Amino acid sequence: MANPNKQKGTAWESLVRNFLNAYLDQVDDNGVFRDPFDGMNVRRPAQEGARDIGDVHAAPFILECKDVKNPAVPTWLRQARTEAVHAGFPYGVVVHKRRGLGVRAGRVHFDVRTWTRTRTALGLSTRVMWARYAFTVTVRGLDSGRWYLTTDVELFAALLSDLRAGVAREVR
Repeated sequence: MANPNKQKGTAWESLVRNFLNAYLDQVDDNGVFRDPFDGMNVRRPAQEGARDIGDVHAAPFILECKDVKNPAVPTWLRQARTEAVHAGFPYGVVVHKRRGLGVRAGRVHFDVRTWTRTRTALGLSTRVMWARYAFTVTVRGLDSGRWYLTTDVELFAALLSDLRAGVAREVR
C-alpha cells in the first residue's frame, strides 16, 4: 500500500474495529474472535466497487472512519447514511480520529435523525440519552441537515452494547 493517507485510514479503521471488539468481549485476550461466525463481530468489510458499504460494520451501525486534519462532518454523515443503505444497516455514523489521542477519544458523530432513532430504540428520553452518553451538539445555521451530535468512541461502545442487549431503560 503505497498511499500514506490510505495507510493512515486503514490503521484508524483497524484501531476502531479492534477497540470495539475488545469492549464488546467479541475477542479473547489475544484478539482472536471467540466465535468467528458471530454476526455481532465488528468487521472491516471488503469494498464492493461503486456501492461503498462503509469502513467498519458494527451491527446495527455502519462506521465511516476518518483520519483527517480538517473535518467535514455534515458531508461525511451524508456519506455514512448512503453507505448504511447500501449495506442494509439501519444506522450510519462517522468516527473521526482526534490528533495525538488514543482510539477511546475519537469522536463519533450522529446526524439528528440517526441520534433520535437510536435514542428511541434504546427507550431513552432526550435528557437521559444526552447525559448517559455525554453527547454534545453542533448546530450549523438553520438547516437541521447540518446539525450533528457527538460522543467519544468509548461511550459509543457502551451505547452499542446497550442497543445490542436491547436494554430497556426508564424514560424520564
